[in-house]
Amino acid sequence: MPSTALGPSFSAVDVPSFSRQHIADVAAGRLAAARVPGFFDRAALETMTAALHRLPTVDYYPVRVAMTRFGPALNDYRTPQGALRADPYWQDAEASERMWREAGMDPDPAQVSLDVLGTAWGTKVTTATIGGRPAFVGMMREINSGTLLHYDDIHLEYPGGLFDQEIVSQLTYNAYLVVPDEGGGTRLWQHRWEASDDTHRQRYGYDPRVVDGCRQVTIAPGPGDALLFNPNHYHRVLPNGQGHERQRRITVTFFLGLTPAGDLVAWS
Repeated sequence: MPSTALGPSFSAVDVPSFSRQHIADVAAGRLAAARVPGFFDRAALETMTAALHRLPTVDYYPVRVAMTRFGPALNDYRTPQGALRADPYWQDAEASERMWREAGMDPDPAQVSLDVLGTAWGTKVTTATIGGRPAFVGMMREINSGTLLHYDDIHLEYPGGLFDQEIVSQLTYNAYLVVPDEGGGTRLWQHRWEASDDTHRQRYGYDPRVVDGCRQVTIAPGPGDALLFNPNHYHRVLPNGQGHERQRRITVTFFLGLTPAGDLVAWS
């Protein structure tokens, strides 16, 4: 099993398939990331990418990232007080689910990924719910210019709680449908948010000094790869390479949450 080892609790491994142990190790922070190269084969990628034009996308330009995106992210519907702006979120979630079905993408990269992860875990991955309503799962993102340094933590984003399920650990899943010839990697640092970090806050991200001296690992994307990592660690997407006519990086992305009962739930 090849790995990029940076210490006993911070490494990225390439594996032939996800297992319950890989998911548990990433959730617990024993692994920084686990990747399955070629999770989707060439034929599946060609079918899925041919359907991308049928999905309406929106341009999204907060300070942290410039992207083209399909589907709502819960973070974008958060009030300054850490509550959900429910009406616009549910409206956009329902519209996105309808448009996803109408696009007729087959195989469905989000559903295939959820099914495989559920098989690996031993129980079906279900959708996180908010007041009994299932959240949207399966956002697609095109990020070509990279992102600012940041972390994702549902507990800090919604400190009063959001889901009907309690979340004890969080993971990010990315499936790469289109990758650039160069760049576009995910870089992780062995550091999680602490209060003193906010002296380096830059609105939607953080100054790189917040991770000075921390161990790091970079995972380069390959076509069809699937990646699991712990987003509580500071991370960023690196810019695509230059000098090529068209450099694109398109992923299907969602979060997984581990509950106290040992179930996995998903959201975007």
